Amino acid sequence: MSADETTDQSVPDEVHEELMAATYRALCAHGYADLTMQRIADEAGKSKSLLHYHYGTKQELLVAFLGYLFDRFEARVAATEGDAPEARLRALLDKMVPGADDDRDYDRFGLALNELRTQAPYVEAYREQVARNEEVIRRRLADIIREGVAEGHFREVDADRTASLLFAALDGARLQRVAVTDPSGTETASQSAFDAPTEVRAALDEFVVENLVREEGDE
Repeated sequence: MSADETTDQSVPDEVHEELMAATYRALCAHGYADLTMQRIADEAGKSKSLLHYHYGTKQELLVAFLGYLFDRFEARVAATEGDAPEARLRALLDKMVPGADDDRDYDRFGLALNELRTQAPYVEAYREQVARNEEVIRRRLADIIREGVAEGHFREVDADRTASLLFAALDGARLQRVAVTDPSGTETASQSAFDAPTEVRAALDEFVVENLVREEGDE
């Protein structure tokens, strides 16, 4: 279900936003395994009963949170509308790697999200929402590539296959990094794994995006 399909439909938008932000902070601080409704409530400065009233169980709240992430991604896609396909594609790929100021949250949240995803095979609600989120990301990337091909900005390629490559490469690089990074700091067993998201992002620019773009005079 998406972010607005919460257990109790009377939850005000601003409260929903606040509770989703608190869930993010609690996941970063405690990880998936030690996440509780009380810890989320503490982050939000709300009562635990309020969370149960709006979302029922922790599982239902986390499904709503996955939907919230989906809606934020869709908003990022919408914000690039009107830009050239190359700029749109690069902007979305940039969102999948850590920025200069968010390394620690990237690692902590990435680890918690991966822990949640490992539960997806056993929890149908997680499985459906994770599958939906990932499918939409691939589809939006493919749509941008198709747009670029149709407008003559990109060479003729299989848009769906190219989008799957872009997503899988960056998703795998994130997993490689969080698997070897201490979430309490920046210690890592492997510098190459720690650098994987930014290195893979650069490689995708060099070997995929640059080769998508038509040069003047290309047939």
